[in-house]
Amino acid sequence: MTETELKPIIEALIYLAEEPVTEATLVSILGKEHKDSIRAIIPQLIQEYQSGAHGVEVKEVANGYKMATKAEYHEWVRTFVKHQTPPTKLSLAALETLAVIAYKQPITIPEIQEIRGVNAAGVMKTLIDKNLVTTGGRKNVIGRPILYKTTKEFLVHFGLKNLDELPGLEEFEELAQSAFGTGSVASPGAAQAEVNPADASAQPPTGEIILPPDLPSTPTENVTEEGSFLPESTPEEDHAEETASHFARSK
Repeated sequence: MTETELKPIIEALIYLAEEPVTEATLVSILGKEHKDSIRAIIPQLIQEYQSGAHGVEVKEVANGYKMATKAEYHEWVRTFVKHQTPPTKLSLAALETLAVIAYKQPITIPEIQEIRGVNAAGVMKTLIDKNLVTTGGRKNVIGRPILYKTTKEFLVHFGLKNLDELPGLEEFEELAQSAFGTGSVASPGAAQAEVNPADASAQPPTGEIILPPDLPSTPTENVTEEGSFLPESTPEEDHAEETASHFARSK
C-alpha cells in the first residue's frame, strides 16, 4: 500500500481505539514493510488536526496516539455529555428475547415463551423500560393478548436504517458464533428440548443464542387479557452475563 492508502486507515484505527494506539500496534496490524510510512504519516495527521477546521485532535498519550476533543470546546462537550443517557446494557436473556421480537414481530409473550422455552415476562419488562420494545396492538384471538414490536430506539441502538437491514438468520448465526466463540448456535426449537420451565434451576447453555422456529398458530399461557406481566419463573436474567451489543452492529 502507498502512504495515500495507509493514511485513512491509520486515521480510522486511531479514531476507533479506546486506548492509545502505539506505533508498534500499527506496525503489527499493517505490516512491518510499512513501518517507515507509519512513522511519516502520524506526524502528518497530528499537524492536520491542529487546524481550526477540526474540533478534535490527534494527541500523543502514554507512548501512543489517541483522538480527543480540543480543550477550547470542552464546555460544549461537557454540556452535550450531561444530556446523554447511560449506555444500554443487556443480559444474554434480554438479547435472545429481543432477537425473537425483532425477527417475529408483532408477537405475543406466550409466543416468545414458546420459542425460548422459558418465562419471558421479567425480560420483557426490562426491554420495555429501556424503550427497545413497545406494544403494537392486540392479537385477534381468544383473550386478545398484547402484541409487541421493536421501537425507533432499537434501530438507533443497533445502527439500523430500518428493519430490512436486520441480518439474515444465516448471517446472524455466524455473528453469534463469532461473538461468543462457541462454534455452535442452537438450532430452532432447541430451547424446548433443553430447558424445562418448571425447573427453576434449568438454564440455557452459556453462550448459545436460540434462533426462532415457526410460531404456533395460537398463543398460550402467562399473559392476562389486560396484558399484565406475570412474575419471572426463572432467575436467568440475574445470572446472565452483562453484554453490550448486539446482533450485528458495526461501528
